[in-house]
Amino acid sequence: MTGTTGTTGMNGGSGPLRVGLVGYGLAGSVFHAPLIAATEGLVLDTVVTSNPERQEQARAEHGAGLRFAGRPEELWARAGELDLIVLASPNKTHVPLATAALEAGLPVVVDKPIAGTAAEARTLAALAEEKDLFLSVFQNRRWDNDFRTLQRLLADGTLGDVWRFESRFERWRPRPKGGWRESGNPEEIGGLLYDLGSHVVDQALVLFGPAASVYAESDVRRAGAEADDDTFIAITHANGVRSHLYVSATTAQLGPRFRVLGSEAGYVKYGLDPQEAALREGERPRAGKPWGVEPETMWGRVGSGESPLTGGGTPVPTADGDYPAYYAAVAAALRDGAPNPVPATQAAAALDVLEAARRSARDGLVVTL
Repeated sequence: MTGTTGTTGMNGGSGPLRVGLVGYGLAGSVFHAPLIAATEGLVLDTVVTSNPERQEQARAEHGAGLRFAGRPEELWARAGELDLIVLASPNKTHVPLATAALEAGLPVVVDKPIAGTAAEARTLAALAEEKDLFLSVFQNRRWDNDFRTLQRLLADGTLGDVWRFESRFERWRPRPKGGWRESGNPEEIGGLLYDLGSHVVDQALVLFGPAASVYAESDVRRAGAEADDDTFIAITHANGVRSHLYVSATTAQLGPRFRVLGSEAGYVKYGLDPQEAALREGERPRAGKPWGVEPETMWGRVGSGESPLTGGGTPVPTADGDYPAYYAAVAAALRDGAPNPVPATQAAAALDVLEAARRSARDGLVVTL
């Protein structure tokens, strides 16, 4: 077993793996806790939150037997009772908490971004390797419906040689919501570049490989906003594919989620994967029941020579979204030494691009990697 594959459960292989979840805000309550609870072989054991309302919410959603801790350090003190730590805490806490968990001998899942810099991410990866512990990053949008569909189209050669990949994660939020995610304090690692940018960059690298150069434009558009809320990233991949990535909270008219142009055909897909909305509404994935299913009216189109909005192209069935697959893979890695679904070294490569994008936007230049 290595830091990039897995470990056998600390409970000796009997019973479910016990998970300690740090944080029960949006990430913890909407994404991690429901997906952990839905995964065979995992059980949510302890939630770290000192907020009484969040404790009450978590108990109502996950049972009276759920335990609570006021501080993460309480988990390190009883590391022998747990098999996995999941960090759904603010970005600035990811590195110190992941370091402490690994030092306590605990495998770790960290929400994205794993760190503020690629160097920090690689230091964490090296520590996990040294400790022979599992360390993974929650890049859930590798299991989005449109992304899985595009992977299928690339694998079967439908598009030919891809020349340009356009990816948009756009919203219309003309007034800032506040909170650490929109803070201008560099210590908070806020702003869309590191928030939604972590998703679109990761997807581009998974699809088309390493980046050779990066150019970016980043702006603070909204009155009262402190961090970037309208950012464009252009990646030239080592294989020649160009990725044009847009993340924005200021988009009054939303563009296609994906527009992929190849030598034989293009693929255009509108609309976001439905899983986040379903989780926010309280729906939960359950064995034997449909999950991540999209209506035919939202299917993307493959074709050439005409816009899909005027009837061009052929509708392509969208693969079902599958966020539960991430934690199923985590459980398999911990139990059986199966591959890590998202190694920290891959997250570090994405951070190389994000750091280059920040430098490019600041200095107005193309950054070579």
